[in-house]
Amino acid sequence: MWSITMKLMRKTMRMLIPAGIAIVIGTAFIASTFLFGNAMNDSLSRQATSMFGGANYAISPATDGLDENELNDVYSTTVGDFHLDRMNGIEGVNGVRVAMESGVTVSKGDNHVSGEAITTARNGRLLPVDITEGNQPIDNNEVALPGSVMKQLGVNIGDTVTLTSRYATDDEGGKAQATDVRVVGITSDPNGTYSYYGGAVVASDDLIARMQGADDFNSAEATTVYLDLAKDGNTVSAKTIREVNRLLPKHFNLMSRQEVGDAYIKGVGVGETSIVTIFLLCFGVLAMLVAALVIANTFQVLVAQRRRTLALLRTIGAKKGQLYASVLLESCLLGLIASILGVALGSALMGAACASGIMRQGMHLIFSWQVFVVPIVFGVIMTVLASLGSARSATSVTPLEALRPLELTDDRRSGRARAIIGMLFTVVGIALAAFSVWQMQTIGDADMLNGSRFVMILLAAIAGAGLVFLGLVLTAVFWLPVLMKGVGALVSLSGPSAKVAHANIQKNPRRIAATGAALLIGVTLVSTIATGATSAKETMNNALATRYSVDVVATGSDISRQMANAIRGIKGVTDVVYAPSANVQLKDSDGNVSASTLLIGVKNIDELKKVMRVDLGDSTINADTVLMPQYNAQSGERMTFGQGDATFGTAWDENGDTKRTLELKVRQADYRRISSAYGAVGFVDESHFTNGDLDTNSHTLLVRINETGSTLGSVFDSIQSALSKSPDVAVSGPIAERVQWGKMIDSMMMLMVGLIAVAVLIALVGVANTLSLSVIERTRESATLRAIGMTRGQLRRSLGVEALLISLVSGVVGVVLGTLFGWLGSYVVFSTYGSVVFPFEWGINGIVLGVAAVAALLASVFPARRAVKTPPVEALAEA
Repeated sequence: MWSITMKLMRKTMRMLIPAGIAIVIGTAFIASTFLFGNAMNDSLSRQATSMFGGANYAISPATDGLDENELNDVYSTTVGDFHLDRMNGIEGVNGVRVAMESGVTVSKGDNHVSGEAITTARNGRLLPVDITEGNQPIDNNEVALPGSVMKQLGVNIGDTVTLTSRYATDDEGGKAQATDVRVVGITSDPNGTYSYYGGAVVASDDLIARMQGADDFNSAEATTVYLDLAKDGNTVSAKTIREVNRLLPKHFNLMSRQEVGDAYIKGVGVGETSIVTIFLLCFGVLAMLVAALVIANTFQVLVAQRRRTLALLRTIGAKKGQLYASVLLESCLLGLIASILGVALGSALMGAACASGIMRQGMHLIFSWQVFVVPIVFGVIMTVLASLGSARSATSVTPLEALRPLELTDDRRSGRARAIIGMLFTVVGIALAAFSVWQMQTIGDADMLNGSRFVMILLAAIAGAGLVFLGLVLTAVFWLPVLMKGVGALVSLSGPSAKVAHANIQKNPRRIAATGAALLIGVTLVSTIATGATSAKETMNNALATRYSVDVVATGSDISRQMANAIRGIKGVTDVVYAPSANVQLKDSDGNVSASTLLIGVKNIDELKKVMRVDLGDSTINADTVLMPQYNAQSGERMTFGQGDATFGTAWDENGDTKRTLELKVRQADYRRISSAYGAVGFVDESHFTNGDLDTNSHTLLVRINETGSTLGSVFDSIQSALSKSPDVAVSGPIAERVQWGKMIDSMMMLMVGLIAVAVLIALVGVANTLSLSVIERTRESATLRAIGMTRGQLRRSLGVEALLISLVSGVVGVVLGTLFGWLGSYVVFSTYGSVVFPFEWGINGIVLGVAAVAALLASVFPARRAVKTPPVEALAEA
């Protein structure tokens, strides 16, 4: 049967190509997923060890199993405890670098830039950054700055800048004294180790110690040391490692760079079966399931077309088992060849993506056995499984029935079983979905905090949607042809081409249903994600608007009036309040602190009303009053004041006891979340900041945005840019969170829609496959239509209309189902945050349907050419 199978495959090669393309796409996706996971693991490993620079070993604490006292000893270890001089003298030790960092502010005049300072090393190879120009800092008070920092400050090598620690304090608890330092070099960060700061500031050892508040370098605390150990072949000398281990402080060990990288990958839960890889593989499996529908259609028609050949083989002695094995062998060969091509395609695409820099910087193509074995095995298995039904049909062929050109007959028993199971799934799914909606209406805050009940409801909703969808796919052979028949009846009124297309669709409802179901799966998932993402953004936007009263709030010690004026000139900004502010302690009647409070000084209530999005009513602010919120922003509890007075602690002595207090009459209004960093934000007359009642320790900007005609993202970016010279500014508010939330949702939606588009692509290949097989089946019919006067253009149009009916009807049903599923998911997930928005995503859904329509028309081109190029007389003779 081997030679016969090969001859049958060669004869029907053109019919197998569409199914092969579907397998190639699915297996390419799976192979590229494993390659992506490998590249991500390699990138994460290199990221985890990027601090090594050119080092190959690290000394670090082993904290597992240590008690609190032992941990305190570990983290109290100083540089002197590592005996660096003796360590440098060991044979085989080429270099040693202590890893110490400090957040710093680099200043030149009125310009300030935040950065991260790291220790230098005698051997420049051990630095995690490169010195591209100038020298490496060695002597006292020398630094090498990132090129971006030097550009922002306008300094060159040899200039003097001021370095201030953002964390260390002086003996009196104030900010550490600023230090003037000389710039001796320029650094670059090729590995992105300090990408957040545009690179690292390399500082001399004594300078780093001072930034951390230590008297000298040896007394500074350190827990990590990097070493460059000479290798003897591929390994480091055991003697060198033994000598280094003798000098290690207690509870410290020596680990290789490879061991550190592997430990990091394991610690973050990334490996051969990482969450990201599993997540992407789910879409690869989905793509192969859709491909299986295309494959099943192909083999059904192949068996139908070969009925005479199969009957002849039975006549000359072929057994049923041989025919069964022949179909499975053919599917196995098709799956194997197409899967190998898919692995090659996936590898080429990932290689191109890594080389072009489209993916994460520094990602490389890393092969593993899973890249080759899993896609090929899975592709072969799915192809064989998809052909089992056709193989069984081949065994039922008898010489007598094969003498007639019969279509594949439906198995009524299996059809009834399919209908019963599908209806059962649908009913149970609807019940679970309704149960989840009902439960969400009764869930309380305590249940949300506990989480277990919410998880149960969420799982019920997911299971309900999944069962409904599965039930509809199983019963698609019954309802989808009926739906297409109804739509086709209307379309057929437009002319003879549409009438022929309508009739052709009704000839084989099972194949049409399978093709439509394949497209239905992809479109439904795309619509679900798009609807859910849009609902999430709009629901959270509304929830944020009710939780905040000011669009943008910026607080920082270095915010200047010039910055406020710059923000006032940004397009989309309508009003700005620039006000002094002070951190105070709200005290209760017993003198205990009841809430951390920020008091902001404003000129009058009218100024405040211009930027706040709440009705302040007849509230007033004068020298004797304070405007306070009704609810604590952190606890959510209602705030009450005895006798209508509020007492604030405004200054403290060295023991933390209150030195100065301020008592004011309270006026309350229901405004929310001016700043989430404080329990309450109150507004007072700004005269309190000029008469000595309050010490100005920061300035606050309250900004109102005109959302009409302006892009929130661009306005927010412009505000951040205007505040870039304030090193400790904190920007918050609903606009900030809305922009960040929107970016996160958009990026996730683009990723998932892109992944599911693979399934849609395979489904469209299935449409082309169905049309091609239909043309082959209807050779005599097409010839007859041509013989009685149907033109080539009309025949082409009939196939185009047939493709459009299959694609658009399935697509519209998918959009409706996806929208309903998206609404269900949004209600269950976001109903506790506020009023859920139920949008219809016209943009994405329209694009999907448009792509399906265009692709359907393109899919009909080649089958139409095949149908019209054969002369009617020749076609009638061959049919």
